[in-house]
Amino acid sequence: MNVSTTREGPRDECGVFGLYGPGHDVSRLSYFALYALQHRGQESAGIAAADRGGHIVTRRELGLVSQVFSENDLRTLAGELAIGHVRYSTTGSNAWENSQPVQRSEGTNGSRREVALAHNGNLINALELHEELAERGVTFSSTSDSEIIAAMIATHPAERVEDAIADVLPRLRGAFSIVAMTKDRVVAFRDPHGLRPLAIGVLDPSPDEPDGVARYCVASESCAFDIIGARFLRDVEPGEVVTLGADGLQSSIVAPGGRRAFCVFEYIYFARPDSRMNGQVLQVARGRMGEILWREAPVEADLVIAVPDSGNPAARGLARAAGLPQDDGFVKNRYVARTFIQPGQELRKHGLRMKFNPLPDVIAGKRLVVVDDSIVRGNTTRQIVQMLRDAGAAEIHMRISAPPIKHPCHYGIDMSTREEMIAHGRTTEEIAAELGCDSLHYLSLAGVYEAVRGNRTTHCDACFTGDYPLAGSETAAGKYSLEDGERGEQEHPVPLARV
Repeated sequence: MNVSTTREGPRDECGVFGLYGPGHDVSRLSYFALYALQHRGQESAGIAAADRGGHIVTRRELGLVSQVFSENDLRTLAGELAIGHVRYSTTGSNAWENSQPVQRSEGTNGSRREVALAHNGNLINALELHEELAERGVTFSSTSDSEIIAAMIATHPAERVEDAIADVLPRLRGAFSIVAMTKDRVVAFRDPHGLRPLAIGVLDPSPDEPDGVARYCVASESCAFDIIGARFLRDVEPGEVVTLGADGLQSSIVAPGGRRAFCVFEYIYFARPDSRMNGQVLQVARGRMGEILWREAPVEADLVIAVPDSGNPAARGLARAAGLPQDDGFVKNRYVARTFIQPGQELRKHGLRMKFNPLPDVIAGKRLVVVDDSIVRGNTTRQIVQMLRDAGAAEIHMRISAPPIKHPCHYGIDMSTREEMIAHGRTTEEIAAELGCDSLHYLSLAGVYEAVRGNRTTHCDACFTGDYPLAGSETAAGKYSLEDGERGEQEHPVPLARV
């Protein structure tokens, strides 16, 4: 048992990074960029680097970034360009074979194309593409949709990798922000709907650079640039292919005209609060969510507390708007997420206390407004409410900075099934009774878009509304679609992994 499973919220998909940086220590910069993106995936990490001779070396392993790489590993990954990946997998697919970057070497036009690739997202037509490649005799060492994309690029007959990607990209359906690497360039591209984030940064010239030219990098979030001393330049556009190489930054739009559908949950929960997305600093946007929560549902109360850490910015905003004091109602153990030791029957009854410990001296006798980012199944929230009751809270008013989650995500987010979601088929009053709180209010969808300065025409909010931007999403093959018994194509298959 991984104790991190006590957090029942959505699990994010992955984080990617890429850098073309002659004169820079690219593997070390990639390491620290992935360190900044660790919140996007904690199951595995990997870096691929290419040296002057064009040889790609990949190091990937299960575990956190700090556990996977040593100083010796970074020296082995010396080169002029690199890509990296951190991954969160769905249940059953956390296998080394599905860690990334994926590396493929295939013969094309009498020569060989070597590609390393890191992917954030999920293809809804992965099964069809897998079958097509299998019929052509392409074999796979994993069951991730990421290797399917890598194989399509590596086996493409086009001489230039950009031309191969331009032909492959329109055939991919779903969410994908991808960094790929050949022996001499990094190529990044994003799905035509822009479901997942991808940003471009620029590194100022280092003293060791022979040409004194700025170098470019790409990452899932701008917080990765801050830690390595890069500057945020702009977001990769939906349907855009960006090349980082000896000629600097080059780009082209190869799949124009898609309905933009950026994941609105990135603003609410997934991304780090110090990241910038679509012109929004997320810490500020989340504070506005708290302010709007109070405007929508004021209540007589004494104290505002957050469910740490994701509820913190909205709690501060709510307390500001309400003119109420804010304090820490819980102490959070931030070192619990990677323990795999079973707590045993004696400790099991304490459950969530392994991660959150309430402070009775702060809570007792108080009418509390408790702010969290989301509720999925409700198991964690129910335990939190009970812990606050046990600590002497007089009243508990839950305020959630997201609308009710009622529908699963088919674009790479690990959420529960519809039937497992507490908001499925229940009113807000029924959910409050189920959780045991005195009142419950979810931020309205209109409130979310007001906070992020956006609207529904350019975002995906399917987890709240069931309005999926891509046709066929609800009938897409599931995560076990390659399992023996469903397809009968593998003797001992690994589930089709989502990233």
